[in-house]
Amino acid sequence: MHNTFLKAAFLTGCFFISACHNDYQEVQDLAKKKIPVDKVSNVESYLSQGGSVKAKLTAPLMTITQADTPRTEFPTTLHVDFYDTTTKVQSRLFAKYGLYYTNKRLVLLRDSVIIINVDGDTLNCEELWWDQDKALIYTNVPVHIRKPDESIDGTGLTADQNFNHWTITNAKGPINVPDSTLPSN
Repeated sequence: MHNTFLKAAFLTGCFFISACHNDYQEVQDLAKKKIPVDKVSNVESYLSQGGSVKAKLTAPLMTITQADTPRTEFPTTLHVDFYDTTTKVQSRLFAKYGLYYTNKRLVLLRDSVIIINVDGDTLNCEELWWDQDKALIYTNVPVHIRKPDESIDGTGLTADQNFNHWTITNAKGPINVPDSTLPSN
């Protein structure tokens, strides 16, 4: 009986060992499996919320990847105009690279990012995030803001998506303060 038990255990062990065998080529082929990517040229797309147009995006090339994390990429530049409720342009955005994480509704912009609002305020930086749900833009990299009458540098920024209200982190440079905010002597 003991001998039969040993034979059964040996055969069962051989079965499990042979069942765990993977073909090396099958593993390599699986690793090389490509995720389908859709490409679109000369893109013109509109973002609307509540029945009104909020933004218009144009780009020479857009790729869409349906992977574990679906994303849309703009590898060769993009331009976005943001509108107010009357569809008047409130700000413009330019970047050489953009990446949109579909499920998270987050946009990453890189390389020569520029935002200009209707007041003439201009933001320049190398990386910027846009959270669509919160209607915020932000970064932790060096930024340069040029206003009609001043220039400010810093190492981070948070702003509304129209770039009308913003806060700069670690600001450097002369900042004009209206006389009405100065204490009286």
